[in-house]
Amino acid sequence: MCAVGVSTVGTNSRWRFLGGILPSDANIILAAARPRRFLANSIVVSQGNSADHLFLLTKGRARFFFNTHDGRKVLLLWLTPGEIFGVASLLSVPSSYLVSTESLKDSEMLVWDRATVRSLAEKYPRLLENALMAATDYLAWYLATHGALISNTPRERLGRLLICLAETIGDKVLGGFEFDATNEELAGATNLTPFTVSRLLSDWQREHVVGKRRGKILLKSPERLRLDID
Repeated sequence: MCAVGVSTVGTNSRWRFLGGILPSDANIILAAARPRRFLANSIVVSQGNSADHLFLLTKGRARFFFNTHDGRKVLLLWLTPGEIFGVASLLSVPSSYLVSTESLKDSEMLVWDRATVRSLAEKYPRLLENALMAATDYLAWYLATHGALISNTPRERLGRLLICLAETIGDKVLGGFEFDATNEELAGATNLTPFTVSRLLSDWQREHVVGKRRGKILLKSPERLRLDID
């Protein structure tokens, strides 16, 4: 992805997809990708479409979501730079994307078409192992989320999501960690109503644990929130 400064591996050791790959080989893998830019709120892939490409997010923010048969949008995992998606493109049998992916901010990605990434995986088997590790992490996230829906209270579910978002996508600012999230998005991610989310955020705001302004959340004290929900 030379167009956005990805010409060597040195500064990209955090990318798990290239973990265990020699720098010289990793540069060959990177050179085989096509750089793409997506504006904020763009649909990158759609569930049900043919899984023809593998994506590596290098800059910005993205998120998985799922559309139900009755038209509801269920928010899933938030993605940060270094994460891959479209792993089904590595399968020997043509498959489809299980979920959709959207960019939350202006984002940059490396994109490999299915034939190219499968050829690279044959030459560098570690790529398959790294992709499997990513897929396993996504499954673990799903299991933890599903378990929380069954066993955790609304307060616990929302509180843990806020801590997770602060730690993964939050910007360190004066007074805490700030990240983009609306009541509707938080509700969709925790299977709560926007009213319940608003009520809980108001409670924490009065306790000076959370600050809120349009479209943004400031988590002032993750430690205090953990004590509140544990």
